[in-house]
Amino acid sequence: MTIDRGIDHLVLSVHDLDAAKAFYEKLGFNCTPKALHPWGTGNTLAQLQGNFLEILAVVDKAKLTRPAPEQMDFGRYNDDFLRKRQGMSMLVFESRDARADQAQFKAAGLDTYAPFDFERQAKLPDGSSARVAFSLAFVTHKTMPEAVFFTCQQHAPQYFWKPEYQKHPNGAKVVSEVVMRAPDPAAYADFFGKLQGKDAVTASPGRLTVRTARGTVTLLDAKGIAERFPDMILPGPADSPCFVAYRIAVADIGATEKLLRGRTVTLKRHRGALIVDPADAFGVAVEFAGE
Repeated sequence: MTIDRGIDHLVLSVHDLDAAKAFYEKLGFNCTPKALHPWGTGNTLAQLQGNFLEILAVVDKAKLTRPAPEQMDFGRYNDDFLRKRQGMSMLVFESRDARADQAQFKAAGLDTYAPFDFERQAKLPDGSSARVAFSLAFVTHKTMPEAVFFTCQQHAPQYFWKPEYQKHPNGAKVVSEVVMRAPDPAAYADFFGKLQGKDAVTASPGRLTVRTARGTVTLLDAKGIAERFPDMILPGPADSPCFVAYRIAVADIGATEKLLRGRTVTLKRHRGALIVDPADAFGVAVEFAGE
């Protein structure tokens, strides 16, 4: 399998969508207008160069559905996640054909679900609206109850990606890395090999690195997490893998630091990166680093 699925977006689950949107704008992101899903969740996005952040909350519990057993319950999964904590709940890879992805994942022996299609109205920079549509192919792992993966195929990308939304005061360019904490990272080499291709996966003591066509997924054990994020308490279970951080590549790290400190954002400098504590960033550590 070739490495042809880059990081598409991150699902960042929060209790208060307005508060989270305001915080991400304080971090220097240009967030899109809020949008609603028909199953009770709402979001705002920070579009980057080829991938994006999806800040998501449950906004209408009455609309949460109970789909058929073969379907992934996106809304209720995030509602259940938020009953435990805020943070990154899902990692999404880009897709050219979600149904082909689902068939491939199923043939590889991964836990899959029926492909999921939906559409919504998107607010365009000029104030008008347009229909955007997506097809999703979900994958889970029984020992990763707080991590869901899926691929996302866009059917109207011309209405989704807008240059006006991709320009950010903090100089953000792309999500370059997602970090997971795992008791035994090497134990998941087979899973990620089936998800991204065996050649994409490299294991070393306490670490698993998964290359994608856009960005990297890094699994670290407790020791590795402590070294990467010193003096920080990263939420999530200690006995199963979970998403704890992500890295944003920026055009000029000096300019980014000046902006954030000018906005009184609390930062930690470590190994050339600027880190926002998960206690401030709604349950996930945010790293800014040079390209």
